[in-house]
Amino acid sequence: MTGHSTALKDRHLEQTTTMSLKREPACFAFLCSHSITAPMPIDSLNLDLASADYFEGRASLWTTLEIRSGATDDRPVAVLGFDEAFLRPFTRALIEAATTRTAFRMTIVPAATRPGRHRVVEYVTGPGEPLREIVLTPHENVVLIGAALGGDSVEETLFQLPRSDTFLRGFAKMSFQADQMLRDTLTEMERFARGRTTPAAE
Repeated sequence: MTGHSTALKDRHLEQTTTMSLKREPACFAFLCSHSITAPMPIDSLNLDLASADYFEGRASLWTTLEIRSGATDDRPVAVLGFDEAFLRPFTRALIEAATTRTAFRMTIVPAATRPGRHRVVEYVTGPGEPLREIVLTPHENVVLIGAALGGDSVEETLFQLPRSDTFLRGFAKMSFQADQMLRDTLTEMERFARGRTTPAAE
């Protein structure tokens, strides 16, 4: 009888997606008035696969955008968390805002299949506050990543990203590679699920 492995392939998303910002314009995180920590410089950033889940016949992933700073001895600190459908539109929005120098509003559409599940959260003001909309506002050297927080409509900046050509090209490459890795992981999870429901060959 042929067995089915239940171990997902480790694709090392964190190591693959690490980007240094030390040669870019200075950027900072934890900038809003309700931040859980003081503002800190961003020396590098990366994506990390936080969890993989299979629920009600559907595979899903949860990824975090992490920053590292000399202020925290380069320990990873998450600023955003999101599902597998977020990375592509966020990258498009960042490039759109940076290249056109026009603010871009990105609405977070609730998941149709799992209405109680948050699709995007921020970790700047707490352990995971859901976001309805992200606002990307370009300036001379940086793009402000902000949102309306809490019950009011006041928009505050969560963190900054560089607006340079080198960063945008690097981020687009990182995003493409990460998206491919995440989709490969989803495909692998679906295959494992089918293996559990299909009788094994004698």
